[in-house]
Amino acid sequence: MSTPTLLNLLYLDEHLLVVDKPAGLLAHASRMAADVDVDLLDQLRRHVAGEVFLVHRLDRATSGVVLAARTREAASELGKQFMARSIEKTYLAVCRGWPAETGEIDYALGDVRPNSPKKAALTRYRRIATVEVPIALGKYPQQRYALMAIDPETGRYRQIRKHFHHISHHLIGDTSHGRSEHNRLFQSQWQVTRLLLHARRLAFTHPHSGARLALTAALDSGFQRIVDAFGWSDININGDV
Repeated sequence: MSTPTLLNLLYLDEHLLVVDKPAGLLAHASRMAADVDVDLLDQLRRHVAGEVFLVHRLDRATSGVVLAARTREAASELGKQFMARSIEKTYLAVCRGWPAETGEIDYALGDVRPNSPKKAALTRYRRIATVEVPIALGKYPQQRYALMAIDPETGRYRQIRKHFHHISHHLIGDTSHGRSEHNRLFQSQWQVTRLLLHARRLAFTHPHSGARLALTAALDSGFQRIVDAFGWSDININGDV
């Protein structure tokens, strides 16, 4: 049986809660993850009395801010905000190479099912910092990596990972769409085995009070190790990192 993870609640009231999901924890049990008997939803229900409704989800490998409602009414209202794209989502990621300083990826994507119909998907990004590592890999004597702030306009299945694969700037630690030689380099040199994708910030309107809330989740030790190793510790992201 899986061991429950100590969760970091970022916000809690009678209407909703916001949690910092650790990398490796599944948001909700599914037939595709038969090895999991403890998920985020289970653990949230142990923290608070009554029902909990996940308003959105993160990939199992992705860490960061997850929003949940404690009533059906709050879940419905927050769901409308996601549908209207009025909820602001910002992710941090480390990718291979140096993408343009700013840009967007407009590339339709399918869902989890093979050969599913493709739907419009849009991701905007900003390059925050770069590094050149003097380690030979393949035909290149040194390697380039970038710290990215990413704002997905839509929320398709594995959208950020697939979009950065599409532009050949694969995310580090992505075992499905990334580059294995770079993943192995991060494991051997910096002992980083996780996907370097983190839901840093979520801003939305409170379903009851109408107040605008913005919640952020700190980087975990694995992601922070790379930030420190690459000299990015003093980089300011939205005045907050």
